[in-house]
Amino acid sequence: MAGLLGTSSSSTAIFVSRPLYSTPKSTIPSLSLPFGQSHGRKLYGGVGVQLKKGRSQFHVAVSNVATEINPAEKAQKLASEESQRPVYPFAAIVGQDEMKLCLLLNVIDPKIGGVMIMGDRGTGKSTTVRSLVDLLPEIRVVAGDPFNSDPEDPESMGTEVRESILKGEQLPVLMTKINMVDLPLGATEDRVCGTIDIEKALTEGVKAFEPGLLAKANRGILYVDEVNLLDDHLVDVLLDSAASGWNTVEREGISISHPARFILIGSGNPEEGELRPQLLDRFGMHAQVGTVRDAELRVKIVEERARFDKNPKEFRDSYKTEQEKLQEQISSARSNLSAVQIDHELRVKISKVCAELNVDGLRGDIVTNRAAKALAALKGRDTVTAEDIATVIPNCLRHRLRKDPLESIDSGLLVIEKFYEVFS
Repeated sequence: MAGLLGTSSSSTAIFVSRPLYSTPKSTIPSLSLPFGQSHGRKLYGGVGVQLKKGRSQFHVAVSNVATEINPAEKAQKLASEESQRPVYPFAAIVGQDEMKLCLLLNVIDPKIGGVMIMGDRGTGKSTTVRSLVDLLPEIRVVAGDPFNSDPEDPESMGTEVRESILKGEQLPVLMTKINMVDLPLGATEDRVCGTIDIEKALTEGVKAFEPGLLAKANRGILYVDEVNLLDDHLVDVLLDSAASGWNTVEREGISISHPARFILIGSGNPEEGELRPQLLDRFGMHAQVGTVRDAELRVKIVEERARFDKNPKEFRDSYKTEQEKLQEQISSARSNLSAVQIDHELRVKISKVCAELNVDGLRGDIVTNRAAKALAALKGRDTVTAEDIATVIPNCLRHRLRKDPLESIDSGLLVIEKFYEVFS
């Protein structure tokens, strides 16, 4: 499904201009970046920098990775998207309002830090997350960059893009949908972080880097199903990238770093095992999902699913209007988010709730403020109210209260009680 929105899953090689042999400085002028042209040997999927013998200039070939700008290739991309497996519409999800709200708030403000969804098996956790694909907004990226670099934010730029912009070069920019990348439980560390081709480095004098899933997920969503079953070494990788916003690959004395800022979404069943506290704290919000008990609602869910399985295209078309309306609402909320204000008195009360609940660190305060502002933007307001805070604060704090790893995560009752005590 990630292939619907993001970079090609085919291997991508990036050759960075750092020869392993010495070259006089006077023979190396500034880089030239002619977009869409190739010089010398053709390099697939990325940026190629190759030193030619007998010439005093690097030649750079930039081929498209993240998006396509050729009209014919655009049409081909649309056709391939239509041939992909259909996704259940987000607007057709029955119930599970808490989970849906947490996901929407993270799309509106990615800095909230993602959401952890825990609940019974068969409650639509994975279906809901993957249905978010249709609602993801478009962002501006540098064409041909495998890291989906932001042309205006240095923190989200790859090294090559930043160097080009510092030199005053004009890079092609286009709009593309936010990526959603699935992280399989059986993925290897090389597939997640990316690999360095040592053989090419030794034989050709260049660093060859094949980006992994973290590169593809930059400025997008990284989804881990059954996250509580993820291997410890992959959890360490996620913790490192989530903390710094950068992924660094070290091998045989060669080091390559690239931006890896993503919304981390995880889902799982608490009966199958708990998450490490360090990783749990990295999720901005926590949603609990329960089995629907109302018989009429259960029948409706079964009937809707049967309709989708019988004719996915017709079912999706029946929800097209609602989907478009939700897309417009999300786009409007993202545009107006910076104008939303929260009173100083409300900020103080949020921090007082966190302090009296003995929440470690300040991440709970920050996330609650961001989530309340995102909810106000979603409702079309420019001021946060106490009601907004009451809606989001249980999801922002309850997974941060546990001091004993053997304790279960609070249902939110403690947070709500403390909220009304402080805000009354």
